[in-house]
Amino acid sequence: MKAVVVTGASSGIGFGIAKGLTAKGMHVFASVRSEDDARRLLGKLPNATPLLFDVTDQAAVRAGADTVRTALKGRTLCGLVNNAGIAMPGPVLQQPVADYRKQIEVNLIGAFTVSQAFAPLLGADRTLSGPPGRIVNISSLGGKIGSPLLAGYCSAKHGLEGLSESLRRELLLYGVDVVIVAPGAVKTPIWDKAQGSETRYADGDYGAAMKAMAALMEGAARDGLEVERVANLVHHVLTVPRPRVRYTLTPSYVFDWMLPRLLPSRWIDRLFARRLSLMR
Repeated sequence: MKAVVVTGASSGIGFGIAKGLTAKGMHVFASVRSEDDARRLLGKLPNATPLLFDVTDQAAVRAGADTVRTALKGRTLCGLVNNAGIAMPGPVLQQPVADYRKQIEVNLIGAFTVSQAFAPLLGADRTLSGPPGRIVNISSLGGKIGSPLLAGYCSAKHGLEGLSESLRRELLLYGVDVVIVAPGAVKTPIWDKAQGSETRYADGDYGAAMKAMAALMEGAARDGLEVERVANLVHHVLTVPRPRVRYTLTPSYVFDWMLPRLLPSRWIDRLFARRLSLMR
């Protein structure tokens, strides 16, 4: 049975990916941050194995890798899905540095830390038997298109894209591939968790913009992609003989992805400004 590690699997995209992979016959080592999350996970996915660590805790991540190494009994890991992430909206001029830093720590440095710990199990340790595995980094449209009021999240996802490209080329030495999966809005609790941030900035110059952003997030939670589509794509990336290096998955490929990439940046600036009440 192929084994895969999925980070941030207690809810949202991570849980959806874990559920989808176990349904297709894979064994999932699912990282969660608390014993309660581990118990809930086992109640819903009895074929998965919880790993208790926060991606920002290097010692705990490495202990998780040791647990997986023991369970694999000398064989390689099929895949690592770096999914753990958070979004904390706020304007750059007013958001606390701690909020910005936390998003970088979780979304980017967390992926770095986890990749470093688990890469030996994917094939960088040549003493293991079996084919080399793959790293799937869950990015976002925000990894290429910077949204106002989401600078921390977009900065981290832009960084994750760069990390993925550099790491993919470094790991050619071991035959370990690195693939980016970049979804648009998905129906997950990450949008619910971000709700309420607009009240923090209600009295400042960005109050109207934050209120408009909250409405967009509410729409994303309601009208976004089903998480099963992301799970199916991750399974495809892990099993197809020659995956592409990057996959974009959005509710509207043309309007969400193609046009923002093709139109002049100043046009996109004005579209964002009108949509989020950022015009002078």
